[in-house]
Amino acid sequence: MYISKFTDYAFRSLIYLALNQEKLCTVDELAETLKVSQNHIKKIVHKLAKGSFIYSIKGRTGGIRLAHKPEDINLAEVILYCDELNNVIECSKNSNNCTFIKGGCKLKPVIDNAINAFLEEFKNYTLKDIL
Repeated sequence: MYISKFTDYAFRSLIYLALNQEKLCTVDELAETLKVSQNHIKKIVHKLAKGSFIYSIKGRTGGIRLAHKPEDINLAEVILYCDELNNVIECSKNSNNCTFIKGGCKLKPVIDNAINAFLEEFKNYTLKDIL
């Protein structure tokens, strides 16, 4: 199974924010710590804020912080929000791309089961568990 770099950095951002809950953090700080461009971190922060995983406070005295306690942020929810796991194979996006679909393809259900098992494992953990 593959987690995108976007989700990987989203996890790393959440971990950093969880370890620094006593202060407001900045995009610059995250980018420097994670060795990722500011533009990429801005996209991640925007997505995490839109998904209510973090608070983003704009302005000169602004910053970012967790929106919930680490024990209330489930890892599977982060993956589902940040990644498109339903696009693991081409026919997941467009079944017209599969020449075997008319014969009852048996690959897609196997992949769907694997994705579900992958997510079920992540459902057992919260951000607090990986600190």
